[in-house]
Amino acid sequence: MAGLLCGTKRKKQVSDLHEEGKNAINTPMLPSGTEIHPEDTMLEENAERNMLDPTSRENPKFKDLQRVLIDWINNELEEDRIIVKGLEEDCYDGQVLQKLFEKLSGRKLNVAEVTQSEIGQKQKLQTVLEAVNELLRPHGWSIEWSVDSIHAKNLVAIVYLLVALAMHYLAPIRLPEHVSVQVVVVKKREGILQTSHVTKELTSTTEMMMGRFERDAFDTLLDHAPDKLNVVKKSLITFVNKHLNKLNLEVTELESQFADGVYLVLLMGLLENYFVPLYNFFLTPENFEQKVHNVAFAFELMQDGGLKKPKARPEDVVNLNLKSTLRVLYNLFTNYKNSE
Repeated sequence: MAGLLCGTKRKKQVSDLHEEGKNAINTPMLPSGTEIHPEDTMLEENAERNMLDPTSRENPKFKDLQRVLIDWINNELEEDRIIVKGLEEDCYDGQVLQKLFEKLSGRKLNVAEVTQSEIGQKQKLQTVLEAVNELLRPHGWSIEWSVDSIHAKNLVAIVYLLVALAMHYLAPIRLPEHVSVQVVVVKKREGILQTSHVTKELTSTTEMMMGRFERDAFDTLLDHAPDKLNVVKKSLITFVNKHLNKLNLEVTELESQFADGVYLVLLMGLLENYFVPLYNFFLTPENFEQKVHNVAFAFELMQDGGLKKPKARPEDVVNLNLKSTLRVLYNLFTNYKNSE
């Protein structure tokens, strides 16, 4: 009799699950192409679950954002011999997130190195996310992730977390701007599943993401008077060539020719009338790090000359961010325009 009752109970649970899935599929609000998995229908009353819309998963900008984040993580954790291939499969158990946070923060977290069980993985995630939240929350970050969402391989939550860390630590990468995804929210109300679409903005503009909220003349210029941009660029090219020509150098394109920092270093020497020893910078930089070193060194020379610290980051200039390069050069122009 007990076995019969258990069998009947299991059949009813299966029937209820099938019915809930059927209701979800037939719900008018359900976006076409969205796949409802059995676990997504097993919700308590008033509970909800979020799923990434399939069309957003294939969005080229979203894929590009994931690629940039993966490359960044692999670069940061190269010494640990950790290679991330996919964010969902490699970040859900907390191991990669632990190592990444420790590398970025310089802190050692008190967690087990290897955790195979689900309980152990969630305990590690709990410790890591508590440290992350403690770091980010005072700076106004919205916490869009949780232990359960990360462990459930929620790609949107994982990307939110990584973007926040990259922005907070001013990672030397260029995140794709204005990346948004559509998320399907499944809620259970009175035993019936209801679905809706919610847009999640993962990135905004480079300057907003890096915390530089002050707008200046170049924001206005690029946003509202792009036709005047060429006039400004010609003036700056004339200014820099007036000095670089002394070394038989010539600039024709501002965005790319200053990206490796060499011309910036040489220009500062010319403006301040001193020779910059070649051992202080890379005359023929071969990689990203050497280019960043050159631009950062040029910034130091600017500050030594009495100029304010540039608003741009060296990485912005190396990454061909035109607005950042223009700001740096215009600062030189306003201070040295009368120099011979």
